[in-house]
Amino acid sequence: MKRIRILVLILCACFVSVAWGQQQAGKGTTIQAAWRQFHRLNMARFNQFENVLDSKNVHTLQLKWKHGGSLVSCSPTIADGIVYAGSYFGNVYAMNARTGSGLWFFTTGGGVFSSPAVASGVVYVGSLDNKVYALNARTGKKLWSYTTGAYVESSPAVANGVVYVGSDDNNLYALNARTGALLWRYTTGNAVISSPAVANGIVYVGSWDGNIYALEANTGALLWRYDTYVFVYPSPAVTDGVVYVGSSSKNMLALDASTGALLWNYPTSDQVESSPAVANGVVYVGSDEGAVYALDAGTGAKLWSFATGARVYSSPAVANGVVYVGSEDNKFYALNASTGAKLWSYTTGRQIDSSPAVANGMVYISSWDGKLYAFGLK
Repeated sequence: MKRIRILVLILCACFVSVAWGQQQAGKGTTIQAAWRQFHRLNMARFNQFENVLDSKNVHTLQLKWKHGGSLVSCSPTIADGIVYAGSYFGNVYAMNARTGSGLWFFTTGGGVFSSPAVASGVVYVGSLDNKVYALNARTGKKLWSYTTGAYVESSPAVANGVVYVGSDDNNLYALNARTGALLWRYTTGNAVISSPAVANGIVYVGSWDGNIYALEANTGALLWRYDTYVFVYPSPAVTDGVVYVGSSSKNMLALDASTGALLWNYPTSDQVESSPAVANGVVYVGSDEGAVYALDAGTGAKLWSFATGARVYSSPAVANGVVYVGSEDNKFYALNASTGAKLWSYTTGRQIDSSPAVANGMVYISSWDGKLYAFGLK
């Protein structure tokens, strides 16, 4: 079961949130030129970048470069003009974001499905060698590592000098970002593959024990938990006092961020393993039946859906009126955020479970064909 889980890996267990600045995700008020952690700090996965790339010109996207490393397996991270990504064979790569030229790589003792997080000049990433690593973002030099009791497939979230990350040993860890020292850990009833979201002093994370947890960020004290009764693969998105998360119960859920009370649920036809994106009052999420949904964030009412040719494990990214998402039909899609109409697509050599990164007028995604792709305007 564990090996199967690794090979289909939740959201490729990778990507990026924003570890600095409490961006008003979904309100379009902040311009970001980077994509530093999986789903940004509160996991809302919204980006606005000076309208360089939007719904009117996205159809002109073209491949700028692709990196054919040792099976790039996770979602990319972008910071300070550098793209970071992990590989199935244990390497963490740093590449020039514009050209794809290699800058450095660091070899861990196991596959890297965890998406790197970048904060204050440090790259944080988990590995299947049971470790969390902190690397110098410019050189790749190891600063510290912390050993957990099992695989680290969860993608780290970094906030206020603390690294939050889950492990297959059933724990969520809080580590000192500078030294790697353990600050606290919280034990759930099963593996924590979900990547944590941090908002307003609370850490939100899902577990394979079926629960969604809200923990006090400084102490790890349990504030509340919500039982879905089935595996929780995806990572939560938190914005405007609401936690949005999918589960294997074939439902997309909205919970009160303070109490855990159910606000609404939307039933899908299959499991929801994709992590949601929230932007401009709309929740975007993929489902295993091969669909991307747009739901009203306040009510859960369906606004539109788009059918792909296979399961949508990838977590959407939203930028300037465009929803970017991969599918196991081998395609990378750009959809109109208001209508769901397809604006553009690109076919890779294999399925796409990775989640996209959008920054500086470029879009990045990895595929199971082993390549990291970078797209830009003509």
